Amino acid sequence: MTSMAREVLSWLQSWLHGPWLHRDMGRPLGLRHDGGAVLRRTALFAAALALVILPFMTAPQAAGGPTRLVALGDSLTAGYRLPADAAFPTVLERLLKAKGEDVTVANAGVSGDTATGGLDRVDWSVPDGTAGVILELGANDMLRGTDPTVTERALSAIIERLKARGIPVLLAGMQAAPNLGPDYKARFDAIYPVLAKRYDLTLYPFFLDGIIGDRAQHLDDMLHPNRQGVETIAARMLPTVQAFLDRIRQAPAR
Repeated sequence: MTSMAREVLSWLQSWLHGPWLHRDMGRPLGLRHDGGAVLRRTALFAAALALVILPFMTAPQAAGGPTRLVALGDSLTAGYRLPADAAFPTVLERLLKAKGEDVTVANAGVSGDTATGGLDRVDWSVPDGTAGVILELGANDMLRGTDPTVTERALSAIIERLKARGIPVLLAGMQAAPNLGPDYKARFDAIYPVLAKRYDLTLYPFFLDGIIGDRAQHLDDMLHPNRQGVETIAARMLPTVQAFLDRIRQAPAR
């Protein structure tokens, strides 16, 4: 049930159990005494509940509907300089459907986003009814030399917010470039396995696995994957995402 639905339900319950008043444009005119009052009030409550609550209720997974995933990330998720059909979420969805999965993967990638930026928008980027989130953030933190502690705290807060809503997370890891130094690389690279263990998450160790250093799979900036690179990333991650979907289906209903 959405937060709006919960608010309406609370209002209806207080209306049902409070004094029943005649009203004219919201102004109380006095108590009404009627032998059938309770029955009528109950019927009215049920009707109002059906009309007002049901449109706002969002089940974690509608019966017979697709499993809804959200890919929350940066330009690597968004599909920087690529057409929409070549972006990672779209390609992953296509590959999953080819494997018989009834699933949608929404693109919540924002180019230039950091882990802290993702934290700022996680509540509205991941709508009610989301069955799981693929969390891909941290590359821009690394490129800016952000203290790994800051990145870890932001990712941790994102995960905790999603867990509080009952939304499982697949954590896509990132690795620091060697030119940032061995100390920074060790601290940054450790973020993802540490968080996965702490929160019992499904972990895909390195989002860019399979394309690093391959010019044929990168745009001319050698930072972002091209269409072929995205295909490689999605294909390599596919088994992990399928295991994540199995885990979602086996989890107790929330």
